[in-house]
Amino acid sequence: MSYALILEVCMSKKIILASVSPRRKQLLEQIGFVFDVIPSDVDEDNLIHHDPLKNIEALALHKAQDVVKKVQEGIVIAADTQILINEEAIGKPVDRADALNMLSMMSGMTHKVITGVAILDAQTGQKETWVETTLVTFCELSLDEINTYLDSNEYEGKAGAYGIQGKAAVFVEKIDGCYFNVVGLPLSKLMQKLRGFSK
Repeated sequence: MSYALILEVCMSKKIILASVSPRRKQLLEQIGFVFDVIPSDVDEDNLIHHDPLKNIEALALHKAQDVVKKVQEGIVIAADTQILINEEAIGKPVDRADALNMLSMMSGMTHKVITGVAILDAQTGQKETWVETTLVTFCELSLDEINTYLDSNEYEGKAGAYGIQGKAAVFVEKIDGCYFNVVGLPLSKLMQKLRGFSK
């Protein structure tokens, strides 16, 4: 099924993004989606599984299920993104000092960006969940470079204390995997999964 046909079929159904993330909103708009935004009330810090991959997948599903309770129909898309440093999940920084610590740990190292995604049809109960992983390698960062970046306040509200689509782009030496996953939503895999909702 072509992208154009998937988009046409999806547009015949109500699409709901279960997130207030401006980056995820922009990504869906970028590929031509028309959708509503209904944030979930699920606590992102809730630990469901000790395995970070299982936890983030379950968290995305819980977000989708929470929003499904609020609507009568439509396809709900939910996601959550975290950083793994040495297989330890790192969320959003609580303050500047926390952000400094995160970026210092990633300096000259490769970390994982994992996004749990859930798609749930409110009418049929059909669902798809998965975890997308992208490897991101940072160049060596000086303390001055990190502090200059932190001065921009761009780190606020971002997993791992950086946004690859912003000023932190200069920190990235290379990536292995989906770039858009690092931004917040793996678009290519999302469209592949939506094929199953278009039948």
